[in-house]
Amino acid sequence: MTIIDVGSGPPVVLVPGIQGRWEWMKPAVDALAADCRVITFSLADEPSCGGRFDEANGFACYVDQVREAMDQAAVSKAVIAGVSYGGLIAAAFAARHPERVRALVLISALPPSWTPNARARFYLRAPRLLFPLFMINSLRMYREIAAATPGVRRGVSAAVRHALNVLTHRLSPSRMARRVHLLSSVQLSRDLRTASAPTLVITGEPGLDLVVPVRLTEEYMRLYPQAERVTLPRTGHLGLITRSREFAAAVVPFVDRNSEPGTRDAEPHRERRIG
Repeated sequence: MTIIDVGSGPPVVLVPGIQGRWEWMKPAVDALAADCRVITFSLADEPSCGGRFDEANGFACYVDQVREAMDQAAVSKAVIAGVSYGGLIAAAFAARHPERVRALVLISALPPSWTPNARARFYLRAPRLLFPLFMINSLRMYREIAAATPGVRRGVSAAVRHALNVLTHRLSPSRMARRVHLLSSVQLSRDLRTASAPTLVITGEPGLDLVVPVRLTEEYMRLYPQAERVTLPRTGHLGLITRSREFAAAVVPFVDRNSEPGTRDAEPHRERRIG
């Protein structure tokens, strides 16, 4: 399996969202890597990942992938962070492998009770055929990008950079649809209640997240009453990309509080490693 291993300090495993590509998170990876050792990857069924995906095991393959990435990086215990769909993967991993989790970070995460809304069900009917319409509809995300980068010129520039990243590292509508369908065969609510790791829940502002409503991610505050809560201002679902420094500033102190003493000074600087 291809992993990205960059930075030094306390280890953080970062799980991507439903589009499956780690590259979409690169601004957040780079910002976190200034203070942490970041381990990430594309989801197991992405061709660029080189991971193992068994349709019969479904969603569990993504959960197992976190463990495999840690083993490959020779990390016994880490902070596990997940974005959107990846947040559900991270939470499931924390429940199933508590001995390997120092803390849990859930970023605009889908809760275990999530089901597709009417918009999602429409696209799931014919993912490939409706993909052009899906991409056109994604232009509504510009409102969030503009809020994060005030000024028309800066907003347009940020939107173009994000669009180029999306086009360079294209998502697969059929794989995205499969990932949604996989959730219908798992019951995670009871399992996730057993997780006891320190937890940080991060969202954007309610009026700006048009992908996973903030009220849904906040269900984790009921699952984990001990959890800390952070709202990234002027962001919605893309805060770790559009305001990556602010995102890192929220995560790094939490990582430090929940890492083994001396971790930051014990490890030498690590260069990016792929493979």
